[in-house]
Amino acid sequence: MGGLTRKKVQRKFKIRGYTLRVEALEEILSFLSHFDDAEDEAIDLLLDEIEKESLKSSILDKDSVHRVVSLLLEADAAVEESLTPSTSNRSTLRVIDAFVIPKFRYDPVKKVFYEHTGRLPIHGDASAKAALYRDRFQLLFQRLSRHQHFSKPVFDTEMSQVGCCEISSIQSLIGQTGRRWIMGVISQLEDGHFYLEDLTASVEINLSNAKITTGFFSENTIVVAEGMMLPEGIFQVSTCGFPPLEDRDESLALLAGLDFFGGGKLTAEETLRLAGVEKKAVNDMFVILSDIWLDSEEAMEKLATVLDGYENVEVVPSLFILMGNFCSRPCNLAFHSFSTLRMQFGKLGEMIAAHPRLKEHSRFLFIPGPDDAGPSKVLPRCALPNYLTEELRNHVPNAIFSSNPCRVKFYTQEIVILRQDLLYRMRRSCLIPPSTEETNDPFEHLVATITHQGHFCPLPLTVQPIIWNFDHCLHLYPTPHTIVLGDRSEQKAFKYTGITCFNPGSFSNDSTFVAYRPCTQEVELSAL
Repeated sequence: MGGLTRKKVQRKFKIRGYTLRVEALEEILSFLSHFDDAEDEAIDLLLDEIEKESLKSSILDKDSVHRVVSLLLEADAAVEESLTPSTSNRSTLRVIDAFVIPKFRYDPVKKVFYEHTGRLPIHGDASAKAALYRDRFQLLFQRLSRHQHFSKPVFDTEMSQVGCCEISSIQSLIGQTGRRWIMGVISQLEDGHFYLEDLTASVEINLSNAKITTGFFSENTIVVAEGMMLPEGIFQVSTCGFPPLEDRDESLALLAGLDFFGGGKLTAEETLRLAGVEKKAVNDMFVILSDIWLDSEEAMEKLATVLDGYENVEVVPSLFILMGNFCSRPCNLAFHSFSTLRMQFGKLGEMIAAHPRLKEHSRFLFIPGPDDAGPSKVLPRCALPNYLTEELRNHVPNAIFSSNPCRVKFYTQEIVILRQDLLYRMRRSCLIPPSTEETNDPFEHLVATITHQGHFCPLPLTVQPIIWNFDHCLHLYPTPHTIVLGDRSEQKAFKYTGITCFNPGSFSNDSTFVAYRPCTQEVELSAL
């Protein structure tokens, strides 16, 4: 252990009011050697456990530290033993359906989140539609208010004003002159006239000379704009951008253990143990494919080739994620071949069952596409109907059928998945051509848009309908570790502010798919 670690331990213990003897310090350093990648968490956990002990003195000797260290190492060993290769896939992988994700609402007065209790109806009333926009706005506003450039200074001095951009409410713009910063939703209240709306009022905006940041600026997106009021009552925008992102760890620290993701609450001790085991899971791999057309012989032959290849590798993938569309034709009112589609799902089950190693050791997750069978094209979409998948379940009993979008919790890692042709729609809905200052890549613009908006689909509800009471299922707050965007556009991978984002491409059209290693967040763009 280096001198920096030694000083860090002494400092943290001193902050908590403890003095370490030399032998106690050596015991702690020995304990930390088991957690090279999570030293800070290990020290905090050790301190928390020591505080629970009945100590006679604040001067810690070897015996008092050894007792706690032994208990923690025994617990860690027990977890590792329970996560044997035969059971690790089942116990460390959890798929969360969109319709069971907990809903939280922000209270701007008390500045805390409250979990919604009770059942949420699918068909909401008018107030649910208003709440959808209000919740989106308040979620981003509370994030923005903590940002160093937008937080209001405590003391009104010249020094504190440097670099501070205080957000003004739109209502307060009346009679004001000079440059102002405002935050609001872009909306078209009159044909050809665009407005910015917040919770107080709305103002018409002029974007003709606006300098914009990376992303797609469409109706319904929430933006931060700098400009000034013109005499005719129009806000002339000079600079326009999305609310800045907040680091995932900062968000989690402020949420006081609330389970926004839906994967269940973990104690600091459990998180530390799982993080340690996750680092060792170097062989775990996910294979993600989109557009598996079961009615296409060519697509099924290509899928058989992929399965044959992974059947013969030394360690089979932990999870196969198969996303729709599962038919080359839309399953709409004109589609009358549901019995044939059911039979084709059965054939897919037979194909998987013909690979005994994959059937036994891998999981198969099925996510419906935008044109698959279901009640409507609204998001979130429920899982594929049981009628279609019954024969497949008989062949592959451990197959998982989830909603679109859905979430996957793998050890401590949070992965969100959406199958939607989003890039085409976002580009069509743009009000201004995207900025080319930082990038020309449309996929990078798309990733910047959804991450800064904290939402998978910030499009008008007329373009992409959303179930009002379940809009929270599309939120991306706190930011996840990985975002999978199944889109028919070109296969892409992009790491944005620490978030791994990728599109596996269309398997039936382009023969492309992705192999993803969650341990290292490494994305392998693959093709046949």
